[in-house]
Amino acid sequence: MAKAVRKKKSPARSKPSRARYSPRALYLRLRRWVLRGVLGGVAFLLALILLYSVVNPPITHTIWAEKRRLGDVDREWVPIEQISPNLARSVVAAEDARFCEHWGFDVNAIRNALESGANRGASTITQQVVKNVFLWQGRSWFRKALETFITPVVEATWSKKRIVEVYLNVAEMGEGVFGADAAARHYFGVGADKLNPQQAALIAALLPNPKERSAANPGNFMRKRARQIMDGAATIERDGRSACFEH
Repeated sequence: MAKAVRKKKSPARSKPSRARYSPRALYLRLRRWVLRGVLGGVAFLLALILLYSVVNPPITHTIWAEKRRLGDVDREWVPIEQISPNLARSVVAAEDARFCEHWGFDVNAIRNALESGANRGASTITQQVVKNVFLWQGRSWFRKALETFITPVVEATWSKKRIVEVYLNVAEMGEGVFGADAAARHYFGVGADKLNPQQAALIAALLPNPKERSAANPGNFMRKRARQIMDGAATIERDGRSACFEH
C-alpha cells in the first residue's frame, strides 16, 4: 500500500520588521542619502573646477539670465594672449591691486571694509570669478559660504594668469556686453588686443556698475576714475605686482 505523500508546508513569510520603519531608521536612511548627495555635489564641483582650469566655461548664470532677458548677448571668448596687457593691468589695478600677493582673500581689504562699514571693496578678482562662473549674483549667507569654500580651491588649482583670463572673458562690461573683446568692439570699435592705456582704463572704470556707465561717453566721474586706474596700472607694472599674470 502506497504511503501518502505529505505536502511540505511552505515557510511562513516573515512580516516586515517594524524596526525598518521606526523614526530612527528613517532618520538614519535620510541622513545617509543626504550625505551621499552632498559628497556627490562636492565631487562634481571639484571636477568642474579642475575642468575649467583648462577648458573655457561655455556660459555663466549671469550671461544666461541676461540672454533670456535681452534675447541675445555680445560675447566672444579670446585667450589672454589676445587681450591687451593694458586692460589686464587696468582691471587688476581697479579691482584687486594685491591680486598677485594673496591666496584668494585680501585680508587687509576685508579689514578696511569692516572698519569703514563699506558694502563693497573686499571682494578679490578670484572671488568674483568664483561668483560669476560657479555661482549666481545676489547676496545671501549661503552663496557667500559657497564662495568662501570654492575660492581657495580655485587659487590652488588655477594659475593667476588663468584666473585673470577667465575674469576678462566673463565679466559684464555693459548692457548685454560680456568680456574684453566684446567691450573693446562695443565702445571703441577695436579688438581687445588693440586697447591703449586710456581705453583700457575707461573699460576698467565701468566696474562695478557697467549698466549705468559708458566707456565711450564718460562723464566727469568716469574720466577721473580712469586717470586713477591708469596710474594704478602703471604702478603695479613698475613694482612687479602684475608679474603673476603677465608671464
